[in-house]
Amino acid sequence: MRNFLLFTLLLGGLFSFIITNFVTLDENYELLLDNSGPYIGAEFPKQLGFTGKGVKIGVIDTGINLNHPDFFNQDQTSRFLKGYDFVDNDTVPQDTNGHGTQVTGIIAADGQLKGIAPMTEIFSYRVSSDGESVPSNLIIKAINQAIEDKVDIINISLGVNMTHNKIDEAVNNAINQGIVVVAAAGNSGPEKSTIGSPARNPNAVTVGATYNNQDSSMVSTLVVGETQFQVLPMLGTDIISDPISADIIFGKYSRDNDFDDIDVRGKIVLAERGGELNEIVFFSDKEIFASKNGAKGLIVYNNQPGIFFGELIHEYVSADYYPSIPTVSMTREEGLELKKILETETSGTLNIFNHPDFIATFSSRGPVSPFYQKPDLVAPGVFVNTTSLKNFYNITSGTSYAAPHVSGAIALLLEKNPDLTPQEIKSILVTTSNIITDQYNKEFEFNAGGAGRIDLKKAFNSKLIFEPPKLIFNLSEHKISEEQEIKINSLNGIVNIQKVKFSDVEGIKFDYEIKNSTLYITAKLIENESDIFETRALITDDDDVVYQIPIIVRVNEATIVIIETENEISFQIKQPLDWEYAKITITNSETFEERNISITPKKIESLKLYDAGRYWIEANVKSNENTFDVYEVYDIKEDLSEQKPIVENSELPERALIILGIIFSIVIVVGLKFRKNYWIWGPAFLISVETSLNFVKFSPNICANFFADIS
Repeated sequence: MRNFLLFTLLLGGLFSFIITNFVTLDENYELLLDNSGPYIGAEFPKQLGFTGKGVKIGVIDTGINLNHPDFFNQDQTSRFLKGYDFVDNDTVPQDTNGHGTQVTGIIAADGQLKGIAPMTEIFSYRVSSDGESVPSNLIIKAINQAIEDKVDIINISLGVNMTHNKIDEAVNNAINQGIVVVAAAGNSGPEKSTIGSPARNPNAVTVGATYNNQDSSMVSTLVVGETQFQVLPMLGTDIISDPISADIIFGKYSRDNDFDDIDVRGKIVLAERGGELNEIVFFSDKEIFASKNGAKGLIVYNNQPGIFFGELIHEYVSADYYPSIPTVSMTREEGLELKKILETETSGTLNIFNHPDFIATFSSRGPVSPFYQKPDLVAPGVFVNTTSLKNFYNITSGTSYAAPHVSGAIALLLEKNPDLTPQEIKSILVTTSNIITDQYNKEFEFNAGGAGRIDLKKAFNSKLIFEPPKLIFNLSEHKISEEQEIKINSLNGIVNIQKVKFSDVEGIKFDYEIKNSTLYITAKLIENESDIFETRALITDDDDVVYQIPIIVRVNEATIVIIETENEISFQIKQPLDWEYAKITITNSETFEERNISITPKKIESLKLYDAGRYWIEANVKSNENTFDVYEVYDIKEDLSEQKPIVENSELPERALIILGIIFSIVIVVGLKFRKNYWIWGPAFLISVETSLNFVKFSPNICANFFADIS
């Protein structure tokens, strides 16, 4: 089975756009978060009387519709407590786009629509007017204002598609003040490494999107022999009561004349997208001709690389048309692979069915770092009912709407236990989440689904807190075992673990020991095969409550040894034996400050680390014609920060410095060439300096992308 699965929700954005913009729900329509709320267990704390009362949530977005009836108390006073409009520089963050109103409604609506935590106190910070982009400096200002306003939770359903240190610093500042920061993962999936700041911040709670209930998740499978293919149901096709098992036959483009010489009765047709010489053949026509000739199903593979989502129902099809056979799409690569398999194996099974907890295709994926996992978990973000700007309510999709489900859930947890820290909240959510699987019943990778779907009922009943709630091991031929520890705290003061079980990983053996409320886990390499493995530790307490700890085991081809002497550390490469050069990056996990050194077998460098804490060590090792990456985590226990030398650090962004250097280099070259023509050189120099200074002045205002509806 392939390492990376293609997922089936490309229709989500389309439906979201159509419904959001063209469907008006009647004012008297009884609208609840009747799917997504109960699906994450939100009804359980509400039954116990928890509503988020007294908890302050700051929403950094496009503002809020201050006139929406669901944001008023019963006495008709506004539930909007405080906020700021950073676009117009006033204290009235009136939404003109709708995105912020939708996000806020999922958290705190209390009218016809009931949010996850309907009695929370609303703080709204408007940082965009169009919902398309926002200067990153406004995000930072909003975070700082939320800190000043002493909110308990910050919801950020926006971000940048890259690392932004200033945003991450602001997020860390908020978390250090005891504020939980929840960030949407983004809508750049299914490609990997598409999570940017603030969602990539290791301390934030990063949320991806999944379907919201049993009936909203149409998926499809295709199995030929022992090969499982990734196929997408086309828009207009229905689920089928029973899987179709039949021979698969290639039907060229599935045009009427393509079936003149082949018999497709009772078979599944495989066809290529399009036609000959840029001929236009609608998917509906392909389905009509295949079904007319007696086919039981249709598979269309792409005529160019990648996946596509086909529409059987469109503006050019007749009004009385309705698909009669199940129709799916697949990538060109897998289509050609299937054609090859059909030379020897023709029998296959096609199925289309509803499957809960399926990760939305648009949901951004990790990895973001070799040292921690993102996203942290997933929540409903597809076809979610919420408040709107123009109408009373609408239905929308995106990770923007998954994040507020988690923010609302956190509000309920904080109402029950106000003393929980951001780290403890994150531990509870991660370790009590539900493991989710794809259409083939295989667990989603951590890069896609994090620890799993939030389960508020389990989180509400949890007693144990694990720090850290996730582990990463680094092994190699030279370092065949590693031990890590997890501190266990109890909300009732009693830590009683019945058993610890590990899901199977081929070539890796796990062992554990519990001492003094600390769980020691050892990973041992049995077979030396370089790869990345995912597993979980399943921990059962004395009430038979099962907690799960996501674990990544990375088997590296190289090995780095760290030697410390009074906070001065040096590095040695133990493997491969014939290494030539290594570039080593040392990153402070709290401040993200980076330092770099280079070593060779004959030249061993060292550096002084003054700040106590955890450091991420990344080494790029060159050996002959190959390069290897190796990663380690190292803890400095003694704080020598008072001895830290004073260094004037430039506040210019790295990119700005590079561009500035290029500009001045060009100026110098031009000046040398025209050194006698001062009338040319002088103005050129002045213009270049002014341009450089303007670039530096405005470079911090990097625009951040909104995670809004998918298109």
